[in-house]
Amino acid sequence: MQNTIILKLKKIRDARWFSNLTTAIIIFYASVLGFKTLEEAAQPYGNILHILDWIVTVYFIIELSIKMLAEEKFLNFFKSGWNVFDFVIVAVTLIPLENSSFAAIARLMRVFRILRLFTARPELKAIIDMLIKAIPSIVDIVILMFIIFYIYAIIGSFVFMDLPSGLWENFLTAMLTLFRILTFEDWTDVMYEAMEVYPWAWIYFVSFIIIAAFVFFNLFVAVIIGEMQKMQNQEVNDEVHEDSKKIDMLLEEVRELREIINQKKE
Repeated sequence: MQNTIILKLKKIRDARWFSNLTTAIIIFYASVLGFKTLEEAAQPYGNILHILDWIVTVYFIIELSIKMLAEEKFLNFFKSGWNVFDFVIVAVTLIPLENSSFAAIARLMRVFRILRLFTARPELKAIIDMLIKAIPSIVDIVILMFIIFYIYAIIGSFVFMDLPSGLWENFLTAMLTLFRILTFEDWTDVMYEAMEVYPWAWIYFVSFIIIAAFVFFNLFVAVIIGEMQKMQNQEVNDEVHEDSKKIDMLLEEVRELREIINQKKE
């Protein structure tokens, strides 16, 4: 009886409609939260919005309970980092802080429920997992990028220090100016100002744009694409492994049938 219930709960947990329903409710809840920020428009609907908030809360509790009960062992639920993430978000928003001095924090915590969209959609979970795996490579690129920033900031603050705009007056300001150039925010104005005093200054700015903006941007893209390729290869390998197991099972069944047939002939 218990195994039957667990199987039914697993079917519900893994069903596409259940994932889609959770996604729809989270998006709906995000819309409600956005509407609440329009105080004048939302004020007449205060009670309705409060009821909707509780309905969503109850649904999240039911959804979490289904996921917990679908596990053969209760503690297995907490072996997944995404399950722990879900549990923490739901548990924190259940803390009764609305009528206390922490009411603002309680409202802020409810915003984090929208993050559950990551766990509701398997595709989003896969993307987040991919980005997490890419972090070591991204960190290496960021370190290399910081070195380039550091060198160019030192050169910029030394050469362009006396420019009237004050964008290069010290090392930290030069770093911010370089970040502005990296985002292409009026970077030509910064370059032309420097060129009025130093005609060769375009070499400094163009070389920085090529190295920092083009090369490093493509490095980030290459890392992410590489991780996506690894994820796709892993999925293909898993499918091949599953197919191989099914074939082995079929061969084993055929072997057993042959043995039964041979025994009957004898």
